[in-house]
Amino acid sequence: MSLSVQKWFGVLILCIFSHDVVAKTVRRNVLFIMADDLRPTLGCYGDPIVKSPNIDQLASKSNVFLNAYAQQAVCGPSRTSLLTSRRPDTTRLYDFKSYWRVHAGNYTTLPQYFKSKGYTTMSVGKVFHPGIASNHSDDYPYSWSVPPYHPPSFKYENMKVCKGSDGKLHANLLCSVNVSETPLGTLPDMESTEEAIRLLKSTRDSGKNFFLAVGFHKPHIPFRIPQEFLTLYPLEKMRLAPDPDVPKGLPSVAYNPWTDIRKREDVQALNISFPYGPIPKDFQLQIQQHYYASVSYMDSQVGRLLNTLDYLGLAEDTVVVFTSDHGWSLGEHGEWAKYSNFDVATRVPLMFYVAGMTAVRPWPEDETFPYMDVFGPTPHRFTQGGTVSNVNELLDIFPTVSVLAGLKPPLPCPDNSFHVELCTEGHDLAYTFNDNSKKSEAIAFSQYPRPADTPQENSDLPDLKDIRIMGYSLRSWDYRFTVWAGFDPASFQVNLSDVHGGELYLLEEDPGQDHNLYNSSEHSLLLCKLGQQQPWAQTLKQHLLYLTAGTKSKGMA
Repeated sequence: MSLSVQKWFGVLILCIFSHDVVAKTVRRNVLFIMADDLRPTLGCYGDPIVKSPNIDQLASKSNVFLNAYAQQAVCGPSRTSLLTSRRPDTTRLYDFKSYWRVHAGNYTTLPQYFKSKGYTTMSVGKVFHPGIASNHSDDYPYSWSVPPYHPPSFKYENMKVCKGSDGKLHANLLCSVNVSETPLGTLPDMESTEEAIRLLKSTRDSGKNFFLAVGFHKPHIPFRIPQEFLTLYPLEKMRLAPDPDVPKGLPSVAYNPWTDIRKREDVQALNISFPYGPIPKDFQLQIQQHYYASVSYMDSQVGRLLNTLDYLGLAEDTVVVFTSDHGWSLGEHGEWAKYSNFDVATRVPLMFYVAGMTAVRPWPEDETFPYMDVFGPTPHRFTQGGTVSNVNELLDIFPTVSVLAGLKPPLPCPDNSFHVELCTEGHDLAYTFNDNSKKSEAIAFSQYPRPADTPQENSDLPDLKDIRIMGYSLRSWDYRFTVWAGFDPASFQVNLSDVHGGELYLLEEDPGQDHNLYNSSEHSLLLCKLGQQQPWAQTLKQHLLYLTAGTKSKGMA
């Protein structure tokens, strides 16, 4: 069966299934919750250290996707990709300095689609990336019924508000604070929670369906959080990454030199060599401690929000989505932050709650989402709910939440979709909600740009004009394969005959992706050397053919 025939056969099945689901479903509200820089460091994803009882409770009544991946591990491009359901090569946003509607195409966003269907759409906190990437307006009024809300205290986030050991205020990476002593006496995520609660109350009796997006800023750096959350994670219980060294055989183009955390005053004081470091071990443990504490702080805000949804009687009629824009490296491969194609940077939590579908009464509590005190006993460790192990992408959220809310999903995009306002490059995942299969032939695409073959000061986030190499990465159940190829920022064209490096990790024996098996720029030769008898080899070959066919750049001017 040809690829084109397969594609249109899939479209037919999708339309038939989606029509059936929509026909049987009343319209539901949507509460869309997105964390910032959150890897699956959650109890419901098996983390043995973290305290995340409120998100775990949500997971216990949701379908949880265990292998969901971002399309680019940096905030602006990932959020634009997620909210338009288009890949970065279609939004043409790889940095923070362009607005897709004028730079690529007038693409309809997820909230804009719901707004067009009569929903009141509202944004709180960091949903779109602010600035030029969302037209300095969070894409208002296209996407939102009312102007988006940004917490006033966020303007102090990167100022000198962190008390150091010298008693002075600094712009530090590690920034636990006494909230009563902070500017305005509060923190951004606390303000966002209060505003989201106010909006829930105001829309409850309006008679209109709502789409409320709430973007929490944590665990994004700096780790400016209430100091009491550090008590949950004594330093003696923290552990270094199991693979803290740069992998042998990693092409230098793949490495990100974590320049954003180097700019913080407390990190600068360590005098760490560029680009590989390493960070002193005692400071690594402190970063681990503060990241975990930031997750628990954010979890407490999620708990307040969900408890209000429940208290107002809205939990039965609202789809709840929880996810993140991308992950964050905690010392794996000698890297920190995001800015790479490794799983730790691209893998994200993703879960959908739908009353009567993912959660059916009775359950022990009278409430659906009672608030769970992160400082108290944490009984909820994902003991119910459902999991889906199949590989999927953040692109899939748009069509999936549309179906779950009772709307028809956008049609799949054609190969050239620059002039198509409403379509999706993702897939409706609703059909997987009862599928517990452990393996899938599905793949997730991620990509990351670089300015040069070796780490530079701008390697983590090069401007479009400086991009010379693009790393395209395929993640299947069995392997992660990445090819770093020449890229022309003027034409947005990748030259797959100009290979600068490659990575291949077989995940069954190397789940941490520490042993690069790629040793040839000739893909066909690589397959021969590794052996066609391997169960993953034929699938890899098909994916390489897909990539080298130029589908990601097809139709680009």
